[in-house]
Amino acid sequence: MDKMKLYSGIWKIGFGTGEKHTPMSLINPKPRAQAINAMPESEFPFDLSAISFTKTGSGCVLKIPMDVTEDIYGFGLQLYRCNHTKRKKLIRVNSDPVSDTGDSHAPVPFYVSSAGYGLLVNSARYITFYCGTNTVKGQSRNKTEKKSEVYVEGELYEPEESDTKAEMIIDIPTAQGIDIILFAGSMKEVVQRYNLYSGGGCLPPMWGLGMWYRAYGGARESDIYRLADEFRKDAMPMDVMGLEPGWHSRAYSCSFKWDNEKFPAPDKMINKLAEKDYKVNLWEHVFVHPTADIYNDLMDYSGDYEVWGGLVPDLSIPETRKIFGEYHGKNLIDKGVSGFKLDECDNSDYNPSNWSFPDCAIFPSGMDGELMHNMLGQLYQETLYNEFRKRNKRTLSQVRSSGALASHLPYVLYSDLYNHKAFIRGVVTSGFSGLLWAPEVRSCSSSKDLIRRVQTIVFSPHALLNCWTIPNPPWKQVDRELNLSNMFMDGYEDIQALCRKFFELRMSLIPYLYSAFVQYYLNGIPPFRALAMDYPEEKNIGAIDDIYMMGDSLLVAPMTLEDSDSRNVYLPTGTWYDFWTDKLYEGGGTTKIEADITTIPVFVKSGAILPFAKPVQSVSEDTCFEVSVRCYGKDFIPFVLYEDDGVTFEYEKGIYNSIVLTVNDGKLHQERAVNYSGKKYDIVSCEFIDFTL
Repeated sequence: MDKMKLYSGIWKIGFGTGEKHTPMSLINPKPRAQAINAMPESEFPFDLSAISFTKTGSGCVLKIPMDVTEDIYGFGLQLYRCNHTKRKKLIRVNSDPVSDTGDSHAPVPFYVSSAGYGLLVNSARYITFYCGTNTVKGQSRNKTEKKSEVYVEGELYEPEESDTKAEMIIDIPTAQGIDIILFAGSMKEVVQRYNLYSGGGCLPPMWGLGMWYRAYGGARESDIYRLADEFRKDAMPMDVMGLEPGWHSRAYSCSFKWDNEKFPAPDKMINKLAEKDYKVNLWEHVFVHPTADIYNDLMDYSGDYEVWGGLVPDLSIPETRKIFGEYHGKNLIDKGVSGFKLDECDNSDYNPSNWSFPDCAIFPSGMDGELMHNMLGQLYQETLYNEFRKRNKRTLSQVRSSGALASHLPYVLYSDLYNHKAFIRGVVTSGFSGLLWAPEVRSCSSSKDLIRRVQTIVFSPHALLNCWTIPNPPWKQVDRELNLSNMFMDGYEDIQALCRKFFELRMSLIPYLYSAFVQYYLNGIPPFRALAMDYPEEKNIGAIDDIYMMGDSLLVAPMTLEDSDSRNVYLPTGTWYDFWTDKLYEGGGTTKIEADITTIPVFVKSGAILPFAKPVQSVSEDTCFEVSVRCYGKDFIPFVLYEDDGVTFEYEKGIYNSIVLTVNDGKLHQERAVNYSGKKYDIVSCEFIDFTL
């Protein structure tokens, strides 16, 4: 064992000789050392010599002691479960996980323990974690078993409650050595340290926190103009217009060139959309069609198998990244494109067509297909993100796969799956691993389904409507396609009005959200996170996977069709205010909350100082939000608004203003630290909400 303390509360331990290609070597994170070392010192909860390492015929195994009361979280984006105690998890990228196996769009070999630590395995292999599923031979010798008269099949295979100590067993294939990074502290502190070690959380451009619309896959230039004009005419807030595969001259695989028949003047279109305050986002994937201008240049830098008739570039090689990235920079970013939706950089072992490259593929760098599958999403993100950084231009976009050390990357995960409850769970679980998740709106079974899904995206990291299958906006499409007699409204005008209400609410929340993302960048605190992260002492809170914190002050409990117009909401200990009615609730238990279609259960923590902006149709560089502040309860917690240009990386040089909002003597006070000459907020009013039970 080779042990080294890296930063406050962070250690590295090496066993044997590790592999060449790992997340650390390929991503090369830039830890925020000053921010990490400013955190309170945390000791590791057990003697590190208790961690054992063994080489096996197929790789190596780590064993870490577990306490009987220990809960395990993390492993990246997990759509089936939040608390993984007594579960087996396979860290393998997979776009179509069929059950709670660990397979995911963004599997991360990092877990967070309620015992006061987190552990990252520095490997891109398909690692298996046995989270206390097995006890060591002989430990159950004196255990008294309860006999059951009736055996029920479902109960037989459920994890057994046990007072016997178990182990975290980590089975790493192929490798004959491994490095692990250990993080100490409370669950929130562990996640903070992990994110800061990864380079800090991403800070999106301010426009990225507004409303997004992805247009019909077969849309033409005229359709994009029509939609853009329609949104402004109907006063539907919208910041980003996304184009799907049809913009390419060839897609599946990709030419990365415009279809001149559908889009005869793309540069002019981008400029005209910019004049209306729209950003343009383009769909693509990494597989390079023979008609692409970079095809021949990438031939020697690609794997030995094609996907959809296109090359798979080895983006772990600097020259490959240069060819691929500079083409995008010169031909698309410099022409005004604000971001790229990076599709199908994952894999599916449950799809009979096996559409991606095989695990046995070989790449010029020496990586095999297994390693490349688990790393391709991050390498793809880094390649294009660096082109934006070169231009001092922030981006926010979508990606289908990610993994370890990715918190600094401004990409939000999405899926072709569409279970609403699972999508809500993704918001909860992704926060443990430095990831962002988009519970996007696509097809809807009814107008009520549409509104419930719209409510979820408004209170999520990414307010995205992905309408690639329909030529008209869903609030109009649903009126034309469904039987209105079975719905709650009379026509699309009413549906549109309710959608507008929630779109405007999203725009009102941008100052609050932007500050939450600044805290993500500065301190590593996830802007969206499980209740267990903020309230680890509350009993059974780790099982709650459909309620989450949005920033420090808002608790969100989304509704699905199955919830009808009410649901049970657990409110942690403390005092909470209903976001809509200001009704006061005492926490520490579960309450049935009525929420008709016009509301979603959201609660404000007592002591919160919340800024609400007057809604705008879109966020431009010169937008100055008119802010009304609401102060809830008493014993107020200071809130910091951040002002910068909202689009460049100048904030990394300290060129931003902080406006600290406090309450003293029943009045709101502002303390402004000025390093930026512009102004993003004009505080026009303050209201105090303080009721008694």
